[in-house]
Amino acid sequence: QLGNKTDLITSVYDGTALIAAAHLGHHDVVARLVTGGAPLDHVNNLGWTALIEAVVLGDGGSDHIKTVEILVQAGADKTIGDRDGVTPLQHAKARGYAEMVKLLQ
Repeated sequence: QLGNKTDLITSVYDGTALIAAAHLGHHDVVARLVTGGAPLDHVNNLGWTALIEAVVLGDGGSDHIKTVEILVQAGADKTIGDRDGVTPLQHAKARGYAEMVKLLQ
């Protein structure tokens, strides 16, 4: 039985439930996972954190904005870049996501 072993991964990308929820903009789930102590700054095998996924794989809409807000308020490290060193802020600027840029500055 797997139970609640916190060291288990949840995807083929070495991801976590928090990364998956952030990717999809499920801010309610993100908030619950943060409250439950999910690792905020886990980097998956693509070189992405939950914060990067919310920006890069999101649509810049309200669900992903709220996701970014929750992660930032929880203390997610905004300086962790992707494999090329591109930060969440730089990704948000490149995509024209003004609300996310405000949250990430």
